[in-house]
Amino acid sequence: MARSRTPNEPDKGRARTPQAPSAHATEACDRSDAALARAFDFLGKRWNAMVLGNLRDGPAGFRELSRAMGGISDSVLSDRLSDLAGAGLIVRTVDEGPPLAVSYALTDRGAALIPALTQISLWAQEHLVEDDA
Repeated sequence: MARSRTPNEPDKGRARTPQAPSAHATEACDRSDAALARAFDFLGKRWNAMVLGNLRDGPAGFRELSRAMGGISDSVLSDRLSDLAGAGLIVRTVDEGPPLAVSYALTDRGAALIPALTQISLWAQEHLVEDDA
């Protein structure tokens, strides 16, 4: 006589029909996808992630950042610094001097991104081919 399976026991003999995700799971996935899209929209803006990465070791001035990132114009760097400060990821500090000195540093929110950016960098080194151009 064949034994009937219990409700929690897996059915090993028949193919399972895929279940549609629940409305809750779909909504959670949509929220997650939207959050990821927002993050990459912001961080994918040219130079934003590089500015954050260059501030990971501590505060830096405008010229120091410009030299470290080579190829970025002063106006674009200024725009990116304003964007990042507006998003609460960096803070701009003015030391009245003399001489007047302005420096930029990561906030706690900005520092929280560094491990993720480091992982993305490691992934890129391993999986993306460098352009020789």
